[in-house]
Amino acid sequence: MGLEDEIEAIEDEIANTPYNKSTEAHIGRLKSKLAEKKEKLEKQQSGSGGGGGYSVEKHGDATVALVGFPSVGKSSLLNSLTNAESETGSYEFTTLDVNPGMLNHRGANIQMLDVPGLIEGAAAGKGGGQQVLAVVRNADLIIYMLSVFELEQYDRLQEELYDINIRVDQESPKVTVRPKIKDGIKITSSTDQDLDEETIKQVIREHGYVNAVVNLQENVSIDRLVDGLMDNREYIPSITCVNKVDLIDPDYKETVDEQLRQRDLDPEEVTFISAEEEKGLDVLKDRIWERLGLIRVYMEKPGRGIDWEEPLVVPKGTTVGEAIEKLGGEMEERFRFARVTGPSAAHDQQQVGTDHVLEDEDVLKLILRR
Repeated sequence: MGLEDEIEAIEDEIANTPYNKSTEAHIGRLKSKLAEKKEKLEKQQSGSGGGGGYSVEKHGDATVALVGFPSVGKSSLLNSLTNAESETGSYEFTTLDVNPGMLNHRGANIQMLDVPGLIEGAAAGKGGGQQVLAVVRNADLIIYMLSVFELEQYDRLQEELYDINIRVDQESPKVTVRPKIKDGIKITSSTDQDLDEETIKQVIREHGYVNAVVNLQENVSIDRLVDGLMDNREYIPSITCVNKVDLIDPDYKETVDEQLRQRDLDPEEVTFISAEEEKGLDVLKDRIWERLGLIRVYMEKPGRGIDWEEPLVVPKGTTVGEAIEKLGGEMEERFRFARVTGPSAAHDQQQVGTDHVLEDEDVLKLILRR
């Protein structure tokens, strides 16, 4: 039996096993085994060179992947937001390769990737789906692109991304495992657990641990526990974007909102656009910026004043030291101290060190050794 057959057999057993307290440990072992075999298959496929995939070098301050089924308007949106020229058409599979473009917003250069339209079964390799999804795994933000007439595509997109080990809008599980030499498996937890201790231990053993201390800092489900033990998960934030709203009657908007709520999507947080008519794009740009969690730091340069045109764009929480690291050159070795004016400073020209945390629209002046 090949790996694909083994995976299918385990998936069938999980699907056909009713979930209750008496079967919990068994299902936990099955899900652990499934994750391990899927990872092994993934390594085999990437090592065999099958399909080649789509190679896109990352540029700019962040990368955003437009994910959607064929003909939802990704190419039109890319062309409207960026300097790209992605072919558009009303038929399926217009985009046969990954098309990049650069969105310039609030001083940031944000790389936008229009990936080929997914089809159902992409995670299993249909339509070159694994190569497409491999590109998505490297993105800093995912935009779910939906047609206002086919909102059910959201469910299928979520399933495809989950199956390729992308965990959208989730934080990495707070699970740590420290191997030991003896004494078996010990579970410590900072919160009450719904899973019983034996189920947790069986999941841990299935991943090859015989002696270990396992620390849980959240109430984990079996899936979250398995994710916490795997190294091949990507945790990426998302925005949901509904296109072609110019084609619906205003009265139909209430139906659209209800369909979104059925999918646990707040209509107020969904971005409604018309890529063709270039409507709603300013709101989308602002939401991309906010979801990426970027800030602008304006550099004050000796003898030249403050550069207001090209800020240093970095993630929220960046320290002066990390900003210097991004600037590169010899600044780290020559750094004496910095002066900061702006939201993070107690007063103008506050003298700070490398551990000072910067905020959006700070002005930073570096004092260097000669």
